[in-house]
Amino acid sequence: MAVDCIVEEPRWVDFEAMAELASNAALSHLGLDPSAFEISLLACDDARIAVLNADFREKAKPTNVLSWPSDERAAEVQGEMPTLPTPGPDSELGDIAIAYDTCAREADEQEKPFKDHVTHLIVHGTLHLLGFDHENEPDAALMEGLETEILGNLGLADPYRE
Repeated sequence: MAVDCIVEEPRWVDFEAMAELASNAALSHLGLDPSAFEISLLACDDARIAVLNADFREKAKPTNVLSWPSDERAAEVQGEMPTLPTPGPDSELGDIAIAYDTCAREADEQEKPFKDHVTHLIVHGTLHLLGFDHENEPDAALMEGLETEILGNLGLADPYRE
């Protein structure tokens, strides 16, 4: 996979390796060849993601991760698998932005290792690029189940376990 990383925030350490690991794990879990697709990732701070969140979601506050799929892939029926992409000339899945400050705060509040939390959020963002969502209970159950399986395959804890 070509993961094109732009690291604006210098506190992000080993971001490219985390991004590659997480996005490859998500694609492979779904039977997709990671080398056939591209994702662009922005590693930024809360100030930058707040601007993006305001511009694209009309929410003028920071968030942990945002994603912009290149195509609409959502399933027509709630709780069903979206239409997964096929490799082709335009293999760009979309863009993801992730904020250091919010990720660090959440990891601390949830008593999780920072790297594990970031890996989860990159998997989460990658699934959004593939058409998964959590806007309703059936879709959320599908997406969260996949995240748990993918992270488990990486040796990481279930992020939804209390």
